[in-house]
Amino acid sequence: MADRPKNLSALEALERLCEGNQRFIKNISQLDTSLHQRGSLLAGQNPFAIILGCSDSRVPAELVFDQGFGSLFVIRVAGNIVAPSQVGSVEFAATQFNTRLVVVMGHTQCGAVRATLDALRNNSQSPSRGQRSIVERIAPAVAQLMETPLRDQPDELVKHAVRANIRAAVSHLRHGSEILEQQVAEEGLLIVGAEYSLETGLVEFFDVPT
Repeated sequence: MADRPKNLSALEALERLCEGNQRFIKNISQLDTSLHQRGSLLAGQNPFAIILGCSDSRVPAELVFDQGFGSLFVIRVAGNIVAPSQVGSVEFAATQFNTRLVVVMGHTQCGAVRATLDALRNNSQSPSRGQRSIVERIAPAVAQLMETPLRDQPDELVKHAVRANIRAAVSHLRHGSEILEQQVAEEGLLIVGAEYSLETGLVEFFDVPT
């Protein structure tokens, strides 16, 4: 595989991700996982995109985007929520590596989103404080959907809730960090949402500036 250019712009990085996802869908991977490639990164890394994704075992970002060692700075947490540690991780990569693209990637049929909807529907709590912390991060983004006719359409409710949760996480990163706000305003940082389809393998990006 050819060497990756350094410091891609946000839109160049986004194009690179789209191209990789198409290779993944077509099963024509260009991944290089050789020992030589790993060794060449001992001196440092230069990831071209930051991915904040869900911990679901069916959504490995490197495979989904057909990217090898050193290409992606990946942060994974159930429900792709944004808590202080996730904000700090994004800030770290954006400032240390000058990575210009941040993608919050959720996925269809997200279990954490389903659990949150169930908790809201049944007015119940999660079984542990740790799990409650995830549900409580997701709940504000999806609670208003429970007051609409979607409440009686479980599949559609989950679809809309997944998108709402992604958009809430994107908004949190855009407006919940002075460092990231400054980089967006002055240094070309782009923060976008994306949804991975478990059914098709396609990653759909949305709310991307034109």
